[in-house]
Amino acid sequence: MKFRTTVGATAIVALALLAASVMMIQTLRDNLIEQVDLQAENAARNVAVQLATGAPFDDLDMDATLPVQVVDREGRVRAVSVGLQGIRGTGTDVVSPVYWGPEPEEETGVGEPGEVGSRVLLLDGAAMVNGVVGDYRFAAIGAETVNDVDVTVFAGAPLEIERTAVATVRSSLMVGFPALLAVVAGVTWLVTFWSLRPVEAIRREMAAITRSEDLSRRVPEPGERDEIGRLAVTTNETLAALEASVERQRRFVADASHELRSPIASLRTQLEVGEAHPELLDVSGAVQDTVRLQGLAADLLLLARLDAGEGPAPGGTAEPASLAAEELARREGRGRVPVTAARLETVTVAGSAGQLGRVIGNLLDNADRHAAERVRLSVGRDDTGHAVVEVADDGSGVPEEQRERIFERFVRLDEARARDDGGAGLGLAIARDVAERHGGTLTVHDAPEGGALFRLRLPAVGEDADAGTTAGGRAPSAARARRGDG
Repeated sequence: MKFRTTVGATAIVALALLAASVMMIQTLRDNLIEQVDLQAENAARNVAVQLATGAPFDDLDMDATLPVQVVDREGRVRAVSVGLQGIRGTGTDVVSPVYWGPEPEEETGVGEPGEVGSRVLLLDGAAMVNGVVGDYRFAAIGAETVNDVDVTVFAGAPLEIERTAVATVRSSLMVGFPALLAVVAGVTWLVTFWSLRPVEAIRREMAAITRSEDLSRRVPEPGERDEIGRLAVTTNETLAALEASVERQRRFVADASHELRSPIASLRTQLEVGEAHPELLDVSGAVQDTVRLQGLAADLLLLARLDAGEGPAPGGTAEPASLAAEELARREGRGRVPVTAARLETVTVAGSAGQLGRVIGNLLDNADRHAAERVRLSVGRDDTGHAVVEVADDGSGVPEEQRERIFERFVRLDEARARDDGGAGLGLAIARDVAERHGGTLTVHDAPEGGALFRLRLPAVGEDADAGTTAGGRAPSAARARRGDG
């Protein structure tokens, strides 16, 4: 990347400098040529004015350092500057006067007698002045003498100064151009190198983390809060999340192995005893262990699907009141304590009926496990329009400092309970995961009955035409039957 950046920056600067150099040289040449043209025009106009004001051809005041030639309409040379030995570019190579006869009687002028022409013609040519040959820029101006003789005055200005200046600038650019590009390349390389040092440090640390598989390590964060600094912060946040995920998976596997070991060992012991002593086979105990294994395997499979990102199918809807009534009917005569359906209001939510039914079932299982005498279930709508499912018991409740911990996997606060009665500690974790994937929340509070109150809030969809039940405790038949048991 440093090489590409350096080459790219140097190439761009080279193109910019080349374009600027060409423009500068061209501008310099144009300005110098303009000055040379002005010098030649001034010299030619000076001679033309002298001729127009009556100065004779042999008494013209001309600059001896500049080539000046006066030619009439027939191409005859009438006057030349002192020191002019040869000329090219004015239409005649004759430099000395060849006509000294009387003036013609009839001449056709370019204007009124004694006037200087307004048009200036610029020509490139060469001349030898005082033995030195050089290139000149000639200015040609027409004039009419007082004797009505039409002449053209050619005056030249040397191009040597312009060419020397342009050559000097070009040579300077040829020398400075590579040096400047070298400086640009070096500075770009150094700036890129120093700018990418944090990136290289992040790369080296990430490579070391990958080799060591130590996710507790973090990449260095530069002090500047620029793009690279934010990249380092985001990388560390990703590593932290990955570390937490891996640690969670390790703990999950360890806890799952521990939870599976006991029922499998118990079931194997019962089967081995039954094989050796058929009369001692505890069929009911084996069935209970098998059911426990089946439920634990189902919980682990659901958690695996939730961890893989499985959510409710788009477009699905469910009615918590109907799910609660079905759960009550399924528990008829099986619960440790009776469940009172205080309120079952029809509310429609978006999501999976199977997963939400599982949440309600897990909440009721948890309440049944910890309740002293009764459990209360209600389904309704709060002031914000959300569907609310509440499950309360009259047990010992949940200490405030433990109210988030109970939603962790394989967490059981009451370690004195028997494993068969206490569950595996997955029900509440599954319930919260499902609630969050449905856009809702699951929290625990103090219940009016004295125990724990679990409140599930889910976004409702639309308004239900039939409220179904009222807050006075009227419920579907299954709920009323269950309440009658209380």
